[in-house]
Amino acid sequence: MKLRRAIPFALCLALSGMAPATHAFVVNIGPGLFPSLYLRVGDGVYSGTYIGGGTPGNGGGINRVSVAVPAAALGNGSNLAMTSNATQSRSFYDDYVFCNLPQQVYIGGFNRGGWFSGGNGTLTVTAPANLTNANGDTIPFSQISWTSSGNGDTGGQPFPAGAFTGGTQTLASFPVNTWRESCHTFSYGNDAVVAAGTYSGRVTYTLTAP
Repeated sequence: MKLRRAIPFALCLALSGMAPATHAFVVNIGPGLFPSLYLRVGDGVYSGTYIGGGTPGNGGGINRVSVAVPAAALGNGSNLAMTSNATQSRSFYDDYVFCNLPQQVYIGGFNRGGWFSGGNGTLTVTAPANLTNANGDTIPFSQISWTSSGNGDTGGQPFPAGAFTGGTQTLASFPVNTWRESCHTFSYGNDAVVAAGTYSGRVTYTLTAP
């Protein structure tokens, strides 16, 4: 049986005119009686904290990352920082302020095996080929990229920097019996002059394990 936890996430472009850690935060956790997955992208639901014996929940809404591109800067090739409407900066592992709002988006959770089942997982993201506006104009989703960090972290991140490619892409492996988290900072490449409008598209992050 394959466990699956998927979370949608929205990105939008508005065009004017035309816990402290000495390394990245990865924590080993014990197995449960049955395997379970928890994935949070942006805002999520969790009663208490993991180390406090809390309980994960479903929900949290679909968060949006956006940027307004000034007419004078349109298509000049300078990356533009995007901001999120997420309201949760704390890790549900220990309530540590791990991400900085509104610049960053939290991505994390756990892959917990059972005593006799479960296994290493994979975190993927699925995006359409393009962001589109009301008139059908498009911007390639590959214009959206991100860096990865976390307050108190040093070294490589469990969910590293990258860019959307359109379709489904693998972000990282998610070994069994670990809690893993990163903060992603998104930016728009701004490499082409495109028609005015609000361009949007939705991506879905999915955590799967055997």
